[in-house]
Amino acid sequence: MPTTPDPKTRDAERREAQTEAKADREPTADEERRADEHELDDSVVAHEEEMNERGARQQGEGRLP
Repeated sequence: MPTTPDPKTRDAERREAQTEAKADREPTADEERRADEHELDDSVVAHEEEMNERGARQQGEGRLP
């Protein structure tokens, strides 16, 4: 059964929608070192580039202004 949110809920949702996404903390030195040591498979790199390109050309619903 559908419900209608009260003003308090709408205010909380509005504030949450305005919050910028970010990490909860900076990476540790060990995490940075391990990330730098990791090599990506060429197919993963190609897929990421393709997805970035598709996102840049996205049209319609879901597109950020």
